[in-house]
Amino acid sequence: MSIELDEIKSISAEEFGALDQSKVTVLDLRESAEVLIHPIPGAVNIPFDKIYTDLDTIPKDKPVYVICRTGDWSEEVAEILQDREYEVYNVAGGFQAYRAYLEQAAPLVIDARDLRCPGPIVKVSDTIRDLPVGSRVVVEATEEAFQSDIQVWCDRTGHDLTSLTREDGIIRAAITKRDGAQPTAASAGNDKTFIVFSGDLDKTIASFILANGAASMGRKVTMFFTFWGLNILRRPEKVSIAKSFIEKMFGIMMPRGTKKLGLSRMNMGGAGSKMIRGIMKKKGILSLEELIDSARAHGVRLVACQMSMDIMGIHQEELIDGVELGGVATFIGSGEQSDISLFI
Repeated sequence: MSIELDEIKSISAEEFGALDQSKVTVLDLRESAEVLIHPIPGAVNIPFDKIYTDLDTIPKDKPVYVICRTGDWSEEVAEILQDREYEVYNVAGGFQAYRAYLEQAAPLVIDARDLRCPGPIVKVSDTIRDLPVGSRVVVEATEEAFQSDIQVWCDRTGHDLTSLTREDGIIRAAITKRDGAQPTAASAGNDKTFIVFSGDLDKTIASFILANGAASMGRKVTMFFTFWGLNILRRPEKVSIAKSFIEKMFGIMMPRGTKKLGLSRMNMGGAGSKMIRGIMKKKGILSLEELIDSARAHGVRLVACQMSMDIMGIHQEELIDGVELGGVATFIGSGEQSDISLFI
């Protein structure tokens, strides 16, 4: 790190890019409109013309790295903070230098080899989301479907697919993160809504693969579980709750949780389900339980139909965490914002 004695301490764009930003405070002096288009994830944004009124909001518990558009204003603000006994550094050249560095720096390599759908796309989305605009990544994958998936993903999220090659069974995709191409911003008018009516294991797996794939493209996904699909959301353990005789009979006859779901065909008394799960594990495909956890972690909305619950004697206490209750208006409202609604 280059430090000039008796003057403001400065670092280069390259040194700034190498920082662990979880251990520092990045103070971004650019205007809000600039930050929206060219964000620095995790940075505190205080426009230069508001710095004097908002100076006291800057925390002192971490070193402060000040950045502006070209490095002029940041040097002035760094001097003020230094006078106030902050540990402070100026990013020389500002965001212009930082962006130029990102565009010529060695790309980040994402290892998605041996992952199966939707794993590669989800991993790409999670990694790129937190990178600055202009960052470059190279994704290595071995699943055949990835060659098509990554082209569609880049097209729909607005990132640049600069090259796509295949050699020795490894598909390599070079991607550049583009301005404003935040996956969550791409969702307007492209939401997805799924009615999950079936409680079959195979159909449930397909439902959550689609949900995870859509979420990785920044789409808002609502899964509306009704009738037999409610069994997917049941807790695997028995929940002590007062029920009528009919409700108890329903509870006994229906599968409790994902581990009890059978196949729609060739279930063979449960042997088929075990075979499918075994094959998925052998081939590195996420289990249904892992797919559900991934969907929840990526903001997929799980809605249980209240009317169906009443009919089938399922109580809210019996459902897994994170499930909302809703009715027909909830589904219709979600469907009207979606370009795809599927009945599964």
